[in-house]
Amino acid sequence: MESTYKMTIAGLERELPLCPLNEKLSIGAFVMFSDVELTVAAAEALLKKCPDFDIILTAESKGIPLAYEMARQSGKTYVVARKSIKLYMKNSVEVTVKSITTANVQKLYISADKAELLKGKKVLLVDDVISTGESLKALEQLTAAVGAETAGSVAVLAEGDAADRDDIIFLEKLPLFPTE
Repeated sequence: MESTYKMTIAGLERELPLCPLNEKLSIGAFVMFSDVELTVAAAEALLKKCPDFDIILTAESKGIPLAYEMARQSGKTYVVARKSIKLYMKNSVEVTVKSITTANVQKLYISADKAELLKGKKVLLVDDVISTGESLKALEQLTAAVGAETAGSVAVLAEGDAADRDDIIFLEKLPLFPTE
């Protein structure tokens, strides 16, 4: 029988499957893909807590539904930092990231036209979960590299010690779970 963690997010109850991270620790797997109801509710709740911003930036891929919905509800634009350079991306800006949920070091890229879109703007950094903060740090580096200002950093969940940070906005705390 699969272990789960029940929690309420933006007024909606969800059960997150517990997944082993290593021999001592498991995490609650939070995946917004396909959960339209939760995406809409989380976007609405986060927008009520956000500072003033001009544009949204998220990393591929789990933050995309949330960034899209926050952009739709706010009437603002969003940009996705990609994990690989696509053919249409010219003169890309890149940064390196090591995330808790990804096995290897990755790079994030934005094309020159997206960098120009961000330049001089107040950028809201959006992610589904903030854990170690490495993905967030990479988005902050991208923002600075293109001459933009970070307006704030938001996520649906703050996992483990991230919930103690005072520089992020989030809806709920997601604990870490000792492996049984």
